[in-house]
Amino acid sequence: MSELLRVQDLAVSYGHVEAVKGIDLSLQAGEITALVGANGAGKSTTLLALSGLVKAQRGKIVLDGEDVSKLRAHKIVRRGIVQVAEGRAILTTLSVAENLQLGAYTRSDKAEIARDLEWVYSLFPVLKNRASGLAGNLSGGEQQMLAIGRALMCKPRVLLLDEPSMGLAPIIVQEIFRVLREINGTGLTILLVEQNVKQALKISQHAYVLENGSIVAHDTGENLLHDPKVQAAYLGG
Repeated sequence: MSELLRVQDLAVSYGHVEAVKGIDLSLQAGEITALVGANGAGKSTTLLALSGLVKAQRGKIVLDGEDVSKLRAHKIVRRGIVQVAEGRAILTTLSVAENLQLGAYTRSDKAEIARDLEWVYSLFPVLKNRASGLAGNLSGGEQQMLAIGRALMCKPRVLLLDEPSMGLAPIIVQEIFRVLREINGTGLTILLVEQNVKQALKISQHAYVLENGSIVAHDTGENLLHDPKVQAAYLGG
């Protein structure tokens, strides 16, 4: 495995409150890395900083050897860092197909776009069945599938996922995580922020535990899943 994304000494503040306190992260190409922790730990802020949607006070974000720390959000997307936001942020007055097509707005390779659209439809058959319907009429789980599908249409190199299981029924959560494994199986690198710590650690090759803006543990997902401190804090152990 080779390192695809490195985060060094990343710090983000909201006013006088330092939400992320100089953290270091490393994503290996082709792996799922989880970032877990309690509400308010700084997980979502970390993703927003990686996407260029909030400004970091300090630190470096290096994608495949290129420092992208100072780039604006739209240029970071073009470099291949693509985020599925918490809350999905789909365009409810557009159709399912239109939402997916918008995901490919940075691309001009029409034949590959068409192939990727069929791939998304194979991952989420319900989206193909409802392609012409309004996205706002989808269920919560279907909207999450659409948000992931739209991000995949960007052809990301690194997919950032913020709480993909939030508010979903357990059977839908299982399906979302199954698809994430399948997507990762194609070689796509994923950074997963997730409050469902057990599920996140189960599918992640590596994981970081974030508390109060600081990394307090880093290991394989398997090792953290069986770590007594992690079990006590997050798994009811």
